[in-house]
Amino acid sequence: MYQDFFSTLNELSSRGAPFAIATVIEVEGSGSAKPGSKALIDADAKLISGWVGGGCVENTVRQEAVESIKEGRPRIVSLDLSNEVFGIGMPCGGIMKVYIDPVLPPPELVIAGHGRIAETLARFAEIAGFYVIVADPGATPEAFPTANRLVSTGFNSAEISVGPNSYVVVATQHKGDHLSIRKAIDCAAAYIALVASKKRAQLVFEYLEAAGIDQEKLARANLRAPAGLDIGAKTPEEIALSIMSEIVLVRRGGSGQAMLEAKGIQVEKGISRTSENRPVRRRLGGAGKLTTEN
Repeated sequence: MYQDFFSTLNELSSRGAPFAIATVIEVEGSGSAKPGSKALIDADAKLISGWVGGGCVENTVRQEAVESIKEGRPRIVSLDLSNEVFGIGMPCGGIMKVYIDPVLPPPELVIAGHGRIAETLARFAEIAGFYVIVADPGATPEAFPTANRLVSTGFNSAEISVGPNSYVVVATQHKGDHLSIRKAIDCAAAYIALVASKKRAQLVFEYLEAAGIDQEKLARANLRAPAGLDIGAKTPEEIALSIMSEIVLVRRGGSGQAMLEAKGIQVEKGISRTSENRPVRRRLGGAGKLTTEN
């Protein structure tokens, strides 16, 4: 049984399909599944392999697995098997806890274009755990040694498929960039950005409007043009860093604030306190001990 289970798990992983692993971690009273019982559940709530119980728990576990996949976070589900709402008209008795762990494909960064900004961005993305695709006739393995895939036919070719797990950065230096942006919008990419001047960015927005893309669709796309956060970047490497920072912000739902502000640290008279007015502990030099400032 477990040989088939892990064979299916490896197959799903190799396909890059999102799924969840449900594991029974605790059973009190009667229950058809035992601690350690496992099941694989896909993003459509289908039980692919394994077993975590029959009608009393399966439907609930499958639905919880779907939510876990959507959120990208594991969860523990506690099921009261004496409650008929989980069953099929007859109580099972007991309590069961199931740990659900989502397995998601890595986020995908698609870079349209080449050049120093694109090269540095590809390196940053690889370090951050992205699957990196560079689509440009001028892209070479020497320039993009960390990229997972190079597509010489360019971003607008049929070889490039974009979806909700894709983060798209267009850095083609005005060569068909408006067409690449439109493709990314039509394919509902998670993040779309254009490396361009303010003037060029405005021209692209005007093109999209003239092309018939309605304002609601454009708002949902949240096109970032020019790309990146305002960190005062000047060099290609700094610009790439500002773009990667913006990608992480969008993916993780960050605020973009300084950590001092985001964590609610208040600074007055040389003493840092949290928003709950708790003093911040600081490490002193010399003895290496921690002290609390009041």
